[in-house]
Amino acid sequence: MMVNILIAEDQTILREALTSLLNLEEDLNVVETVGTGQQVLDYHNNPSIDLYLLDIEMPHRNGLEVAKILKERKPSHKVVLLTTFSRSGYIEKAIELGVDGYLLKDEPIEQLIQSIRRVLNGEKVVSSMLGDLIFSLERNPLNNREIEMLRRVKNGESTKDISKNCHLSLGTVRNYLSTAMQKLDTTTRHDALRIAEERGWI
Repeated sequence: MMVNILIAEDQTILREALTSLLNLEEDLNVVETVGTGQQVLDYHNNPSIDLYLLDIEMPHRNGLEVAKILKERKPSHKVVLLTTFSRSGYIEKAIELGVDGYLLKDEPIEQLIQSIRRVLNGEKVVSSMLGDLIFSLERNPLNNREIEMLRRVKNGESTKDISKNCHLSLGTVRNYLSTAMQKLDTTTRHDALRIAEERGWI
């Protein structure tokens, strides 16, 4: 049986290389390639697509955001994340979303193809290169409000800006940021932001 695949990857050379290599397989057929997360969602109602191969770092909605939407709308769809990032936060989110595979771009193409076939057979597949990391996952200690505060710091918003835009008092905003810093064992909000980003928590 022919399996139809959509590839979402913002790097054109890699996208074209993956397409060519997968199409060499008799049972795999890349029917669509896109470069942004939003473009994936534009095709999500296409009944011919059996598996979505998504890069995590994409413009206009990243792979994790797209995977969440796909799994909510059509849980039966097979969704595989393909990335260069082995951040514990990304893996944690992927597992929580119920994706079918989390694979690294550094793996040989033969291993990628084998993993795709395992996913199609109903298995959950995580790159063997991530085995040790999975067993030592550090859970995200930040709550949703603290994550939101740090994201706004990342966007360049001051405490006053955050207070105004979120309809919170200055004291409440400072408390959220202070708690985030304490949880991440830092003394500045920018260090807290850096650590949270490095671990894939925001």
